[in-house]
Amino acid sequence: MRIRRTGHPLIYEINTRVWVHEFGKKTRKEPFTIDDIPDSALDEITDLGFDLVWLMGVWQTGELGKTIARRYPSLQPQYQTVLPDATSRDILSSPYAVQDYQVSSGLGGPKALAGLRRRLARRGIGLILDFVPNHTACDHPWIFSHPEYYVQGNEESLEREPQNFFQAETVSGSKIIAHGRDPYFPAWSDTAQLNYRHRGMCTAMKNRLMKIAEQCDGIRCDMAMLVLKEVFARTWGERVDATHTQAPDGEFWTEAIDRVRKRFPDFIFIAEAYWGLERQLQSLGFDFTYDKTLYDLLRDQGTAEVREHLRTDVEFLAGSVHFLENHDELRAAQVFSKDRHQAAAVICYTTPGMRFFHEGQLEGRKIRIPVQLARRPDEPCDPQIRRFYERLLQKLQAPDFHGGAWKLLEAKLARPGDDAWKDILIYGWRGDGDSHLVAVNYAPRHGRCHVPLDIPYPHCRNVLFTDQFSNLSFQRSCDTLRDQGLYLEMAPFQFHLFKLTFQTSDPPGE
Repeated sequence: MRIRRTGHPLIYEINTRVWVHEFGKKTRKEPFTIDDIPDSALDEITDLGFDLVWLMGVWQTGELGKTIARRYPSLQPQYQTVLPDATSRDILSSPYAVQDYQVSSGLGGPKALAGLRRRLARRGIGLILDFVPNHTACDHPWIFSHPEYYVQGNEESLEREPQNFFQAETVSGSKIIAHGRDPYFPAWSDTAQLNYRHRGMCTAMKNRLMKIAEQCDGIRCDMAMLVLKEVFARTWGERVDATHTQAPDGEFWTEAIDRVRKRFPDFIFIAEAYWGLERQLQSLGFDFTYDKTLYDLLRDQGTAEVREHLRTDVEFLAGSVHFLENHDELRAAQVFSKDRHQAAAVICYTTPGMRFFHEGQLEGRKIRIPVQLARRPDEPCDPQIRRFYERLLQKLQAPDFHGGAWKLLEAKLARPGDDAWKDILIYGWRGDGDSHLVAVNYAPRHGRCHVPLDIPYPHCRNVLFTDQFSNLSFQRSCDTLRDQGLYLEMAPFQFHLFKLTFQTSDPPGE
């Protein structure tokens, strides 16, 4: 049961609770667990070429979180908009208010998870699970047994900021505990903030992380940058000064990752991260960090801004997670027009790094559901989007997209006074056997350019260009490509995924 290991892996996020609900409804089996997911569903994921599956939301949540989710005022309109016939049974606790890192009994518990993991492994697919380092559920057992593990306030804090604190009964009496938060947004009212300046708490979280590592092949760390020392101090500084003598010496992630890797050398660490802290987290040991910048540029900007972002060093790009949607973002089919959607996907998923897809994205779903819902509305599959993604995923299996060398190329002026070359983004992948050239006109106007190509074979006579998404195929001489470059003329949001065939002699009949 060897997990398939590739450079630039493909990962598939699944909302586990919704997934189990839908298959359970189809099969009418009760109870239905994650290990009851049919082989046909796993085979489809395998055939699409995914290397990793992220089961979002498998851990045990508490009754308090469920009560908050069902009563919180700002969430009610979201539920009604997305699922007008929603009942209280459809509303669960947020999967990020974790009460225990034990697989939820409603999903079948640890045994069901182990069974599904074995079935994925037989198909060469690794399992990714959540780790939420910043906070726990408000009814986590540590609230009672170890209140010192949490950031605390006082009666004045609770009176002045009732949205940021709550009162809890603990082994040492009544305590005022802070809700989890980041420095830029209101607190998450269903969570309790862990204190990363408490050495005992940090040790306890490292132990929890090791237990999670025994159950999967990697973790996606929620808001990983919040526990960095500088960020934590900026968010909570004065409230945790009293425990500074217990503070760990270094960064939490350095030791935590090192401990796991000593036991599981191939374990994968993925960080949800923002605020320009992605590179720091990679330096601390994360394999991959979210590339929210590329997503924002593809959504709101054009070729020039995307090209500038891709000028960063390739090693950093290769350690980035590229996506067009996830459970926090709006659906790609809602955000992008269809032509821009496909052009953005070609850029996103042929760029070096982890290629992240969200369940429902391949079918063109448009409704983003709150993570508290265990059910979603039916939506028709968009056959055009589905065919596009199937073809893209098929082409991404070419070896050079996983183990080849990537190079950003520079489009040049096609004719005097014409700045349309600026709209065309071009880069190449070169492997031991295959080579590809990706060209995207990421603009709402026609684009024209020349692009000089580096021909790696000195005796090459001609290059055959075959577009993997159309019937376009043409040949150019190597001398012309070296001297003048390849001329391209492209419609708005048109893209080419050329497979290059280098010919050392003229084809028959030439």
